[in-house]
Amino acid sequence: MTAPSAAQMRALARRDPALGRALKRLPPFPGFPTSEQRRLTHYEYLARAIVYQQVAGAAARTIWQRARAMTPGPRFPRPEELLAFSDARLRKASLSRQKAAALRDLAARVDDRRLILGGLGHLSDQAIVERLTTVRGIGPWSAQMLLLFRLGRLDVLPHTDLAIQEGLRRLDGLAERPRPSEVLARGERWRPLASVAAWGLWRLSDD
Repeated sequence: MTAPSAAQMRALARRDPALGRALKRLPPFPGFPTSEQRRLTHYEYLARAIVYQQVAGAAARTIWQRARAMTPGPRFPRPEELLAFSDARLRKASLSRQKAAALRDLAARVDDRRLILGGLGHLSDQAIVERLTTVRGIGPWSAQMLLLFRLGRLDVLPHTDLAIQEGLRRLDGLAERPRPSEVLARGERWRPLASVAAWGLWRLSDD
């Protein structure tokens, strides 16, 4: 699990006092990844990200469970297994045509090694985003979620995330959500702990 030091947290609070005060009111930063996330492989995490896109939480969990139930375990199908499934089998798991196509693309790229997931932890954040976004259905936001929750990178700021924009709006008492460019500009204060700031803003958006 990746977590910042106390000295790093104090430095973050000095650079952005408003954020520092908010973080003091919140539970301690838990660090990433969680035990549940550590149980997933990179391939499974990306597949889960595709399943969860643009679907409400409870419905997404149901679809993910059905997808995992397609193979013994239950576990999510390995690339070669998923590629062997018919469209009808995938539809039975409640996977839309778009999600099925994205999952097939992910599985095909992993299976024929166009997408190498081993050793991601040794690459820079930008190199990982560039590698993952070659997959259909995996955009910068999904790649950033892997950086945060799977690899535990501490300096990731998903500036297009609406919940982060809402959290910053509440933090600063703004009438409207800041634009992504404004989140990025503010985020310069948060380096090298932008992930901690993102976590705090997510929590604020839930209050």
